[in-house]
Amino acid sequence: MKLLATLFLIIFFTACNTNTKKEYMAISENAETEIGQEHPGKKLMENNCYVCHNPKTAEDAMIAPPMVAVKMHYISEDTSKEEFITAMVEWAKKPSEEKSKMPGAVKKFGLMPYQFFPEETIKQIADYMFDNDIEEPEWFDAHYKQMHGDRPRMKGKMGRGMGTGTGMGKNQKANTQPSEKERGMQMAQTTKAELGKNLMGQIQKNGIIAALNFCNIQALPITDSMATVHKAYIKRVTDKPRNPKNKANAAELQYLENFKKQVAAGGEVNPIVVDMGEETEFYYPIITNSMCLKCHGTPGKELESLTLSKILELYPKDKAIGYNENEVRGIWSIRFEN
Repeated sequence: MKLLATLFLIIFFTACNTNTKKEYMAISENAETEIGQEHPGKKLMENNCYVCHNPKTAEDAMIAPPMVAVKMHYISEDTSKEEFITAMVEWAKKPSEEKSKMPGAVKKFGLMPYQFFPEETIKQIADYMFDNDIEEPEWFDAHYKQMHGDRPRMKGKMGRGMGTGTGMGKNQKANTQPSEKERGMQMAQTTKAELGKNLMGQIQKNGIIAALNFCNIQALPITDSMATVHKAYIKRVTDKPRNPKNKANAAELQYLENFKKQVAAGGEVNPIVVDMGEETEFYYPIITNSMCLKCHGTPGKELESLTLSKILELYPKDKAIGYNENEVRGIWSIRFEN
């Protein structure tokens, strides 16, 4: 569980035109984010959770419990959907051993550090988890029986199927086209997941120093490859770059400052979508957590001297240190055709 935030080590890094139409859009509870009848929480869970909680990962390679295990520990026969959603939201706001209902996972994987998620994202994921079957690893049933015996009874659905689809996404229209906001968010999330998966593998196998070497060589090519997949222009930009190629331009800096104010105010942070006519520009912040500070924190505190030496070797003009938790490190800057 400790490395759930690893994917957020990859801190993702917002354009101003007086003739463009700017839309600052909140995520609607009933947003039609998925084509067909698929619950929006399913894709959100896959994009945000499966880098560390992937049910296809071998048991000895897991760095966090599978999501089906989370569901089993947090839903009892007496748990209502509202109680489950509230528990997930409160956990995401401030993880702690006192709040955790998985002491074994905390002992095995460590406590999950705080990381930024929009509250609506957590609500949609929790709503999906409660009402739908959650894919589970092939090894999970035998593992659970060995450790705990027979599975407990609980509300909601369990197992490998598609579930009833009776939650927040139940009224979605068939063949609904995703909005520009939803398209941009999917591009950001899937690219983040691809970067996170690869970086996490390096950290698990070889440590932080190897991960720095990996980022130095592979971060931009992986981002470019995902841009090709999505047929879009995808960048990670910041006001304090590590790699000079990630430096934000003047327009992006304005969006970045806007996100900093939103985060500092403590409210919901929403993507910025700019209608450019034939194209759409999408901006979304990446926010630091405790794991990010291993490479972006304060020297002599979270940032160890050996790590700092390697950073300066790879990036002599590095500016990407000195961050605290819950600060905007940079933004996604994405452009795609309408």
